[in-house]
Amino acid sequence: MTDWSETQARIRAHSPFLARVLDRLPALADCLATGDFDAALAMAHAAGSPQDGVARSLRRRRNAIALTVAAADLSGAWDLDRVTRTLSDFADAALEEALAAAMQERYPDMPHRGFVVLALGKHGSRELNYSSDIDPILLYDPATLPHRDREDVADAAVRIARRMTELLSAPDGDGYVFRVDLRLRPSPEATPIALPVEAAIGYYESMAVGWEQAAFIRARAAAGDKALGDYFLRQIRPFVWRRSLDFGAIDAIVDISRRIRDHYAQGQAFGLGYDLKRGRGGIREVEFFAQVHQLIHGGRNPALRSGNTREALRALAGAGVIEHDVAARLDAAYVLLRTIEHRLQMVEDLQTHQLPRTEAALDNVARLHGLADGPALLALLTPHVEWVGRNYDRLTPQTDDTSLSHDEDRLKGQLLAMGFVDADTPLARIARWRGGTIRALRSGPSREALEALLPGLMRAIAKAPDTARALNRLDDMIARLPSAINFFKLLAARPALVELLAEILSHAPTLADALARRVELIDGLIDATAFDPPPSVEGLTAQLGALEPGEDYQALLDRVRQRVGDRRFALGVQIIRGGDPLEAARGYGRVAEAAIETLANATITEFEAAHGRVPGGELVILALGRMGGGLLTHASDLDLIYLFTGDFQTESDGPRPLGATLYFNRLAQRVTNALSVHTASGPLYEVDTRLRPSGAQGLLAVSFDSFAKYEREAAWTWEHLALTRARPVFGSPEARAALEAILTETLHRPRDFDELARQAVQMRRDIATHKPPASDLDVKLVPGGLVDLEFLIHVSQFRHNMAFDPDLGKALADLVAAGHLPADLFAAHDLITRYLVVSRLVAPGSTEPAEATRPLVARACGADHWDSLLESYAQARQSVGQAWAALAAPYLEDI
Repeated sequence: MTDWSETQARIRAHSPFLARVLDRLPALADCLATGDFDAALAMAHAAGSPQDGVARSLRRRRNAIALTVAAADLSGAWDLDRVTRTLSDFADAALEEALAAAMQERYPDMPHRGFVVLALGKHGSRELNYSSDIDPILLYDPATLPHRDREDVADAAVRIARRMTELLSAPDGDGYVFRVDLRLRPSPEATPIALPVEAAIGYYESMAVGWEQAAFIRARAAAGDKALGDYFLRQIRPFVWRRSLDFGAIDAIVDISRRIRDHYAQGQAFGLGYDLKRGRGGIREVEFFAQVHQLIHGGRNPALRSGNTREALRALAGAGVIEHDVAARLDAAYVLLRTIEHRLQMVEDLQTHQLPRTEAALDNVARLHGLADGPALLALLTPHVEWVGRNYDRLTPQTDDTSLSHDEDRLKGQLLAMGFVDADTPLARIARWRGGTIRALRSGPSREALEALLPGLMRAIAKAPDTARALNRLDDMIARLPSAINFFKLLAARPALVELLAEILSHAPTLADALARRVELIDGLIDATAFDPPPSVEGLTAQLGALEPGEDYQALLDRVRQRVGDRRFALGVQIIRGGDPLEAARGYGRVAEAAIETLANATITEFEAAHGRVPGGELVILALGRMGGGLLTHASDLDLIYLFTGDFQTESDGPRPLGATLYFNRLAQRVTNALSVHTASGPLYEVDTRLRPSGAQGLLAVSFDSFAKYEREAAWTWEHLALTRARPVFGSPEARAALEAILTETLHRPRDFDELARQAVQMRRDIATHKPPASDLDVKLVPGGLVDLEFLIHVSQFRHNMAFDPDLGKALADLVAAGHLPADLFAAHDLITRYLVVSRLVAPGSTEPAEATRPLVARACGADHWDSLLESYAQARQSVGQAWAALAAPYLEDI
């Protein structure tokens, strides 16, 4: 921080504009000399007086604020954020006063409402330039805007807008307040300067283009009827923040930059005349780099939506979208470029972004900044400008322009050169895609997007483990797409995703089918976090339940399906890319538990609005089976039992009261529907409630007391075996603890073990009879498979009255540690479970995986190759089979 005398000397020597203001405002100059810039800013805001009138008062305040901001900036007392925020806040205040004055002049006795000023650009993001236009969009509500009798409301809005603009931008002896540019409104050549809000919403919903989408990243209601402005911004949010990537819009934004580079070619070469804003490596390329990534990721992650460039860079780095060092270098460049831009504008209060064309003028700007001369300024800027330009080039990477020929013979040669052993199948597929018979490829733009992608796509397919399978699945997927443009553009922009797609198509029909239903699933894989394990249940619940303002319960049902689908798809891809299936299974479990928590809570809130609450009662959900154990596969359904606390004889206290039993049964059905019904976003989970007391014939939800009594007096042996995997997954901590007590009492109750074992052995034989394995690789149902292992563990739990942990692996560990089961079952359990999880993706029919997929399955199960896996699998089956046979043998003669 420099002293005032040195700063003042630089101002007088190098900024004629600021020197004139210093002479005109001696009291403010004396205050600045004290170094108390906050006091000086307060004095600047008071520079105008009411008797001056709004226009003159604003101009005097603007000059005083300009001097104060420049002095604080040049002395080093304020950083860039403080400078731009102060300028932006004054712009808000000036707009508010000018609008109020315009309304007061015409409608002094009417409420001032129904007219809003939306700030865009740097004003919208509170990053306003030292000497800048403001680029507002003016909207009005015809139903509430004041107007005179027999005056057309549209004319009234235009008159208000013109007068407000005149008060701000018409120059007089004190200069101007702000130049106002209204050309960012829809179709400015054909529309009035103020637009009715619903017409504007209709435009952005149906006709707006990509650059307008980017412009609204930084939009906010700055003055006037802010409630109206907030309503408008909420309505167009889906246009700005699209959940599915719109690479057409992103291409348009990047194309703007290309055209700017071409148009300002004279400002591209770094040196005299270089354009700090539009030049290659300049301010706009920092902003666009951030905005393109925001548009790609912000539809899914609201934390990335800040209009402020520096905040956006930090958020993008924090989310893993861009590298931290990239964000830091962009931020440093942005601060320096904006600071020097301000120096240019301070000289004569001109809205300029170009370095001077003469050496003397460049020296002047450099010395205003505190440097020795122009070459020192260029040396300061050079590394930042060069790096920003190179970094921005990453958005438009040089691609292989070698397109695939339309001549069949030449195309065949190209395909063989790529590595296809047999070119006939890819030739046929490409001909079909180019033929225009597929719905998603009937438009010219979609076929252009396909042609741009084809070279890279076919190279990746040629290298795929199973080219024929990958091609057939790709063809099926394209045939089912409603639109293909964004999908093709995404793949063209992300070559690594093309290789990943080839892997999915080769190995994982389950994932390929999911992509065909929701092609936007692949969008989620562009985030670095897509390959991380899912967070905790609490973290997932917060993510799944996040809604935009104004969204309702139906929107939540869609959001949860989309977000769960994204997570499950990513977990499947993690397995295909070499992730541990056991970890993925735990991830599937956490995702499902978070979905239950989110949708149950939301459903209860909706239900209570109509029926109130049951005093002393709450819904509790008990999970069994794989969900109870916390390890799911991609295809697992949810085995749930609904229970409720309190007195079943009570009644709810809402507008439409219900008895407790009816209340919780209807509520349970609503929760089941929330978890299982298909919405526009597709399905979620299959929910199986047949394990409830009395099975399908019983009530869907029963009280704790009824549940405890049933388990004590009427439950079948198989039901107690099922309770070994039971785990509360929804309810208050107190209710969960009470339910755990019921489970503990039930499982540890004295019983005739021999009778239980006899019934268990009979049940296993019945399963073998009625549900035979589909093949020897049906690891769940084969002798020595997972069902045998589950029966072995559960019967052993009751035999020794211990290890009642719903996690099968933990229960097995306890039994082995106590010496009740052989230790080789550990490896058997893990291998069989891993195979089950991966097979649900690659061979959902429980048949042998395709030959090309077998190495992947072996790797996922910890084996070096397929034959080694088969050997380990045989050993695992033998271990399980022998242990189960030893336990079951004494009871077989009684069956």
